[in-house]
Amino acid sequence: MPLVLTEEQSMLRDSARGLISDKAPVSHLRHLRDSKDPTGFSKEFWHSFAEMGFAGLLVPEEFGGSGLGFVEAGIIMEEIGRTLMPSPFLATSVVAASVLSRGGNAAQKSEYLSEIASGSLLATLAIDEGAKHRPLQTSLKAVRAGNGFKLSGAKALVVDGHVADLLIVAARTAGAAGEREGLTLFLVNPKAKGVAVERTIMVDAHNAARIEFANVEVDADSVLGEVDQAAGLLDGVLDIGRGAVAAEMVGLSDEVFNRTVEYLKSRKQFGKLIGEFQALQHRAAELYIDIEITRAATMKALQALDADVAKATPAVAVAKARAGTTATRAVQEGVQMHGGMGMTDQFDIGFFMKRARVCEELFGDANYHTEQLARSRGY
Repeated sequence: MPLVLTEEQSMLRDSARGLISDKAPVSHLRHLRDSKDPTGFSKEFWHSFAEMGFAGLLVPEEFGGSGLGFVEAGIIMEEIGRTLMPSPFLATSVVAASVLSRGGNAAQKSEYLSEIASGSLLATLAIDEGAKHRPLQTSLKAVRAGNGFKLSGAKALVVDGHVADLLIVAARTAGAAGEREGLTLFLVNPKAKGVAVERTIMVDAHNAARIEFANVEVDADSVLGEVDQAAGLLDGVLDIGRGAVAAEMVGLSDEVFNRTVEYLKSRKQFGKLIGEFQALQHRAAELYIDIEITRAATMKALQALDADVAKATPAVAVAKARAGTTATRAVQEGVQMHGGMGMTDQFDIGFFMKRARVCEELFGDANYHTEQLARSRGY
């Protein structure tokens, strides 16, 4: 399949780029950070975003969504990466919508997916419990009690967890940390008794939360999918999230590259434009090639997800690993080529560097995915 956008996908990109660049430039993120906004994103803009159909991009048409694919979701994520737009799109419209679509029963889909599509419901997946992404290390306990379960434990780095109306929590109903069997997903109301949510503003001024569960009671209807059998569902959904984050890093890298090239064309040193210096030309050319290879790898991963999520893991691992190293290289080159002012908070490049660092860790860094790829190949 060609690694280029179709005419319809190009129109989607142009539509998203126009809206996001106009309403949510980097200065929007800076304002939210400096004003210590309690929400961390613009609810007004999110509703406008939903009215354009973007919130329900992956929601099936029968539930009020667009019923589009992961390539289209990646297009939106790439545009989000260009302006560092803070929004619940990744947590709610990509990851949570995918969990519910792929693992929910008829009642759960009917109740939640239409609200996600309209932008009225925010949801997020609570998976990690430590500093690094290790899904199988889940140790949060779910013990049978009456007609349901009691959840006890804690989750970390829950993206947009402090504003979520619905938590999708990975818990261990059997086995021990590190084992594939025994994982179960639960739908939890964040306002339920025993749930304590602490907002944690990340270094990139985006939102996450630490969430503690102290004997939180949930009934049997709150189980998403099959008891003890969530590992397979999680594999696919996490790969979907990884593909989306890789696309965001492609957009971030490309924007940093474009800003840096413009600076090279305007900044003079020793009576010459610094873009005339061959060493900087070589570094810029190598970065451009790196970004384009990563863009192709990410497109391939998203196409693989659209074709068959269960078989897309190797392509997604390559894309997420490459996107992380490429974004890191892009922001480092951007800061260095901008010189001293590249290190100042008044200059936007620093925001891109911080976001790149967070995206690198989300759903697994380059080392994690390199190891996963090696294992899948039998090494």
